[in-house]
Amino acid sequence: MTLKSALVLSIFILAFTTKLQAQTTLDQELTSSIKEISETFHGDIGIYIQHLKTGATVEISSDSLFPTASIVKIPILLGVFDKIEKGELHYREPLIYRDSIKYGGSGIMQFFKDSTQTDLSTLLALMLSYSDNTTSLWNQALAGGGMQINTVMDKLGYEHTRVNSRTPGRESNWEKYGWGQTTPKEMAKILVQLNNREIISPAASELMYRLLSNTFYTDYAVSGIPAGVNVASKQGMVNSSRSEVFLVNAPEGDYVCAIFTNNNEDKSWNYDNEAWVITREISNFIWNYFNPSQPYSQPEGTNKYLEGLAY
Repeated sequence: MTLKSALVLSIFILAFTTKLQAQTTLDQELTSSIKEISETFHGDIGIYIQHLKTGATVEISSDSLFPTASIVKIPILLGVFDKIEKGELHYREPLIYRDSIKYGGSGIMQFFKDSTQTDLSTLLALMLSYSDNTTSLWNQALAGGGMQINTVMDKLGYEHTRVNSRTPGRESNWEKYGWGQTTPKEMAKILVQLNNREIISPAASELMYRLLSNTFYTDYAVSGIPAGVNVASKQGMVNSSRSEVFLVNAPEGDYVCAIFTNNNEDKSWNYDNEAWVITREISNFIWNYFNPSQPYSQPEGTNKYLEGLAY
């Protein structure tokens, strides 16, 4: 090996090692602050935070399994786009709504008239922006069902993120975790890969990321971030589990955060639910921590618009 080749190799190894270290650097100061915010929580909590530019990371039970609730709609999204990429579905594929598939809870398609013409892109938008349950179950079926979606997740390297509901062989998981299960770290990494255009294809990743950047539910984590900043997010809510994953395209560097809770004592659906209060506090804290030159706090009087029942 020539001296020049050895020098190039040394620079490459140094750069690679530095990058690897940056990707796995625990931020002790931030970790201490996040623990202080969350240590009084009455329930189980798991948190994963990473600043993508510096690699500053917080991990609190980040590899523990939690119910997804409606965050399962992210793996369903990946399952549908896997079909689109293979040519088995089309993003604008025309569909006919039948009220026999109506499912209650969140969302608006349950109020459509029978025989209404729609298309796959509408189903995906409603599933993510309004967390529509009817379109989500329809999308799950179009993706080939839970077993097929779980196969896609496995191929993508996500061994803990799974669909349980209406999935043969996962009945016991459904009893314990509900519709789906994941870890804070895995769900955060999915958003990072979408942001980096690394899942399925660059075009698919970008379109999925755009769909995730249009949530209706802005009074939780998103409320701690200035308006006008792009945030890709998904929320999951059932009585004893309130969770959220969000990636912020911030001016001083993108960052991702996943906050998952379970076995919550506070099962209320009011604005001041304990899990939602902590989510807002953590979201605003890390915005200000990672963007010290652009601090943010909600304008005075915001609460009068948001307080009361969540929905």
